[in-house]
Amino acid sequence: MSKMKKLTGSFRYTQWDPCLIISQIVAMQSVLYLSLSLLVAIMQDLTDSTRTLDHIFEYHATFALWTIVGRTKLCLDFSCTYHCIHLLICWMYNGRFPTTFSWWTLNIACAAITCVTGEFLCLRTELQAIPLSNIGAKVDL
Repeated sequence: MSKMKKLTGSFRYTQWDPCLIISQIVAMQSVLYLSLSLLVAIMQDLTDSTRTLDHIFEYHATFALWTIVGRTKLCLDFSCTYHCIHLLICWMYNGRFPTTFSWWTLNIACAAITCVTGEFLCLRTELQAIPLSNIGAKVDL
């Protein structure tokens, strides 16, 4: 009976774990800002301009969703959470709420693209065939 108990159940761990969710949000923010900072640094080296935080927070990250979150149904939550936290950081950094049309258009488009492409990559991973040849023990169904 114990062997069968191990084989039954859900495909993924589904228990609500706030520490896991918070650590995933922190990891997403860190990876996205690190990759954005690297891209800005490379572009500034190519154009010989000065480095400032204005290039990141005044005016972003599908592979991070795919590797850190890895679940299709969580991509919308994490991409919206990332962009809401980014909005708050930009608001604090600039000292005022962003009101320009271009800022909102860019961030809404980035959120939509991040969510859709993240869901696509996660869905492709989730729909891959599960290899059954490596199980070892035969189960009589």
